[in-house]
Amino acid sequence: MATDRLNSILSHLKGGNTGLSAITQKNPDDVVITLALRTPLAKAGKGGFKDTQLDHIVYSLLKEVLDKSKIDPALVEDVCLGNVNDGKAPYLLRAASLAAGIPNTSGASSVNRFCSSGLKAVQDIANQITLGQIDIGIAMGAELMSAGGEPVQPFSEEILKNQESADCLQPMGQTSENVGADFNISREVQDKYAAESYRRAEEAQKAGWFDDEIVPITTKVKDPKTGEVKQVTLTKDEGIRYGTTAESLGKIRPAFPKFGNRSTGGNSSQVTDGAAAILLMRRSRAIELNQPILAKFCGATVAGVPPRVMGIGPTAAIPKLLSKYNLNKDDIDIYEINEAFASMAVYCLQNLGLDHAKVNPRGGAIALGHPLGATGARQICTVLSEARRTKQKVLVTSMCIGTGQGMAGLFVNEQV
Repeated sequence: MATDRLNSILSHLKGGNTGLSAITQKNPDDVVITLALRTPLAKAGKGGFKDTQLDHIVYSLLKEVLDKSKIDPALVEDVCLGNVNDGKAPYLLRAASLAAGIPNTSGASSVNRFCSSGLKAVQDIANQITLGQIDIGIAMGAELMSAGGEPVQPFSEEILKNQESADCLQPMGQTSENVGADFNISREVQDKYAAESYRRAEEAQKAGWFDDEIVPITTKVKDPKTGEVKQVTLTKDEGIRYGTTAESLGKIRPAFPKFGNRSTGGNSSQVTDGAAAILLMRRSRAIELNQPILAKFCGATVAGVPPRVMGIGPTAAIPKLLSKYNLNKDDIDIYEINEAFASMAVYCLQNLGLDHAKVNPRGGAIALGHPLGATGARQICTVLSEARRTKQKVLVTSMCIGTGQGMAGLFVNEQV
C-alpha cells in the first residue's frame, strides 16, 4: 500500500498523469468527491440569511453533510473553510464543526484567496490526502455578505510607488469598467449575456435541476417593520429574476458612473449569503466505507493577471491548468466560470474561444449570486449536478481573484 502511494505521488510530480486517458484512469490513491452540497443562496441584507450568523450557516451545512453521507464524524480528519470577509472564520468553523458532531481530534482552519477561497479549501484538503497526511476531509466555502466586511486600508507609500500594487486598491466595479473599456465590450453585449444567465437559471430552477445540490436550511428572519421574528426554512435560490430580458436590463442605471457606464446591478454578480461543502477522501477509503464516488478531483492551479483587469483571471488559469494535464479546451465538457461581472465573463468566453453552450449551463453568479468565499465550492456542487444530469465527464471550474489572479480546478465525473 505504501509503495502504491509513493508511486502515485511520484507520477504526479513527474507530470505523468496527463491526457484524457490518464485523468480518467482510476487509482486507489485518487482524491475523490463523495458528496457535494450547498445551501440556498439568499439575497444579502434582505434575504433569508440576513439575520443569521455565519457560524449557524456553517454548522447547519456540516450537519447535513454528516447526515447525508452517514459517515462516522470521527473519520473526518480536517475541515477547511474558504471565507473572505470574516476575520473570525477559523474560530467560527472550529466551534461549528464541534457542535455538528466532529470530534476535537479533527482539525479546522480557514483560507482566503478572495473569490476562489472555496476552491482553495478543496485544493488544501485534496493536497493533504494526496500526500498521505489525511484520508478524509471536508472543504467548505461560506460567506455572510449581509454582515459586510472590513474596508481595505491604504498601502504604505513605498508600495504605492508600484502602479500594479496601487491598482490592487481599485474597487471591483472599476476593474469591470476597465475590462469593458479596454477590450471594447459594450453595455449591450453585457446585458445580453446577463439575460442569458438569468434565462438558464430560471429554466434550471423551474425544472428542479438544483434540487439535488441544495439542502434546506432552517433559520430565523426578523421583519424589519414589525420586529417579529419568524422561523423559516430556505429551499431555493432567491436571486433568480424570472422573465429578465436584455431589454429590461438595458433600463438599469450604471452602477459605477464614476468609472464608466457599462456595468450595472443587472449585469453584475449579486451580493449574496450562502455556503457549500465538499466531502473528499482517498478512493480506497471511499470504497472501503461504501461511499458513492461522484467525481475525481484531478487538481487545481492559480495564475496572475494585471490587477486593474482582475476579472480576466480565468483566461490565464484555465490554459495553465489544461497544459498541466495535456488537455485542450475541447476536451472539457462543462466549464463553470464565475460571473463576477458580465464584462469579464464575455471577455473570458471570447479570449478562450469557448462554446457558450458549454459554459455555466445553469446560469452563473449574475443570476444565482456570488457569496465570495463560497462560490469556488458552490460551482463544484453545480457542475457535478449538471454533469450527472447530462452524462458529461470532464469538468473545469474557474474564477477571478480580486488582486489580479485566476484559479481553475479540474474534475472527472464518475456518475456516467
